[in-house]
Amino acid sequence: MRFYTNYSMKKGKTRKNGTNPLYVRLTLNQKRAELSTGIFVNPNDWDEVKQQIDPHAYGAIVFNNRLQKITTDIYDIYNQLVSVGKTFDISAIKSRFLGVRSSVGFLEIFDYYLRTIETNIGKGYAYRTLKHYKVSRKKLAEFINSKLHRKDTPLTEVNYDFLNKFDMYIKSEYNVHQNTAWNYHKHLRRVLNLAISMDHLAKNPYYNYKVKLEQAHREFLTRDELKKIESKKIELIRMSIVRDVFVFACYTGLSYADISKLNSGHIQKRDDGNKWIIINRTKTNTKCYIPLFPNTIEILNKYADFPQALLKGRVLPVSTNQNLNSYLKELAEICGIQKNLTMHVARHTFATTVTLSNGVPIETVSKILGHSSLKVTQIYARVLENKISEDMNTLKGKLGM
Repeated sequence: MRFYTNYSMKKGKTRKNGTNPLYVRLTLNQKRAELSTGIFVNPNDWDEVKQQIDPHAYGAIVFNNRLQKITTDIYDIYNQLVSVGKTFDISAIKSRFLGVRSSVGFLEIFDYYLRTIETNIGKGYAYRTLKHYKVSRKKLAEFINSKLHRKDTPLTEVNYDFLNKFDMYIKSEYNVHQNTAWNYHKHLRRVLNLAISMDHLAKNPYYNYKVKLEQAHREFLTRDELKKIESKKIELIRMSIVRDVFVFACYTGLSYADISKLNSGHIQKRDDGNKWIIINRTKTNTKCYIPLFPNTIEILNKYADFPQALLKGRVLPVSTNQNLNSYLKELAEICGIQKNLTMHVARHTFATTVTLSNGVPIETVSKILGHSSLKVTQIYARVLENKISEDMNTLKGKLGM
C-alpha cells in the first residue's frame, strides 16, 4: 500500500491581492484526493521542490509550521487506519481529516442487530432466529471478502448492484433455491431498515431491488399414508417413540420447537369438558388453542410415566430435532412411505389432510396453527383429489344427477 502527500499551488485561482491557494494532494494506490490548506501565498514565494514557502517571505514561519502540522495529521490518520486492519481508500483519509464520520459498515450494523436478537431471546425472539441470522451474516461476510476484497463495506455503498451481485454469489457458490435466497435477502433488508432507523442510511436499496418468492411445494401425507404410519406395528422402542411424536404432530399441528417444550401446564380441561393444548408458539409467541383428539390423548397417557419425559419435565420424550428428522427417514422406510418425512411434513399434514380436506374452515385452522394472518395459512390450503370428488358428488346430488 503506497501512500504519500504533495503540496501544490492552484495558479488558476489567483485572488485580487495576487496570492494563490495551496492544496495538499493525497495519493493512495494511485488514487488521488485534494484538500485545501486554507493558506494563500504569492507564487514567487512558493518553492515547489522544497515543498515550503520561502523562509524570507512574510508569515513564512507560521505558514510552514501549519503545513508541517497538516502533513503530520494526515499521516497520523493513515497510520491509525492501517492499524485497525480494515480495508480503506483515499476518501476515508480525506473524510477523517475533515472530521466527517465515515459510513458505518454493513457487517458492523449487522452485528448490532445480532446483539439485539441475542439480548431478547425469549422476549419476542427465538434462538433459532438468531441462528438463521448468523448464517446470513456469514454469507454476507464471505461475499464482501471474496468479491470486494474487504473485511466490511460502508452502508453507503450498498446499492442495487451490490444486492444483485450478492444474489448471484449465493446462488452460484451455494446453489441455493430461490426461496432460500429470498430468506437471506429478508434478513439483509431488515438490517438495512435498522440502519435507516439509526440514521445511518437515508433509503433502503431494497426499495428498488425486488426478490421474488416462488410458490414452494410443501410435502404432506395423504389420509392413507398417515393411517399406514399409525397402524404400523413397531417393536423397536426408539422408533415407536419417533412414530408417536410424529403422529402427535400430525393431529395437533405443533412444530418441533413447541412439542419439545410441551409440559403438563400446557394441557388444560376447558368448559366443553375436553382437554386442550394452550401454548404460545415459540416462533411467533402467538397463543394457540388446540383441542386434543382421542388418539393424541392416548399418546400422552402412554408416556405419562416415561422416565425420559419426566426427567425433562415434558409430556413426550422428544429427542433433538436433528436426530428426530434422521429417525423419521428410517420410519418412512419401515412404513413404505416414499416421501421425506420431517416435522414440517407433520404440520403440513395437519393443515391439509386432517383439517382443511375435511371441511374445517381456514379461519379455524389458522387460529389452531397460531398464524398471524390468513395469508400464511393459505400456503397450506391444498385441495386434494378425494375432497374434489366428495364435493362434486354432493353437488351432483343437489342437482339431481
